[in-house]
Amino acid sequence: MNEQVLLVDDKDNPIGVMEKMEAHRKGALHRAFSIFIFNSTGELLLQQRASDKYHSGGKWTNTCCSHPRPGEETLDAATRRLQEEMGMSCDLTYGFQFYYKAEFDNGLIEHEIDHVFFGLSDSIPVLNPSEVQNYQYKSLIDLKKDIQESPEKFTPWFKICFNQMLKNNPF
Repeated sequence: MNEQVLLVDDKDNPIGVMEKMEAHRKGALHRAFSIFIFNSTGELLLQQRASDKYHSGGKWTNTCCSHPRPGEETLDAATRRLQEEMGMSCDLTYGFQFYYKAEFDNGLIEHEIDHVFFGLSDSIPVLNPSEVQNYQYKSLIDLKKDIQESPEKFTPWFKICFNQMLKNNPF
């Protein structure tokens, strides 16, 4: 079954559905979410995307990100995807949303309104190797320095929302 994404207008109102890869080829605006899980010492859980992902393979990014399915509440999708990608669950709290558009070398375009959720957990991830090849916990101070020194190691959406995440981080 081909995965579908929820197309939205610039105010995040649903306007239709489209097959995920078609939406990324056409650069159609759609809804997404990003999850930031912190441990009890305040470190952020990062994932390194699987090398063979359709874009940004091998890059470091926030704990989990994906798209809600048509008819699925965004929080429910975030909870589902955190389990599917990272093999973990925790209570998620809505933080903020942001808009971004990024074009990739392979011709795909991410054009999303991204809903950001926060969680707190000391669980050890159980990675889905088709999605994630590695993980690490990192302090926000060290992470900010890494992004400044080696921005090419990180996904575009992560770099775009990082400062806003710092301002809205409840932990």
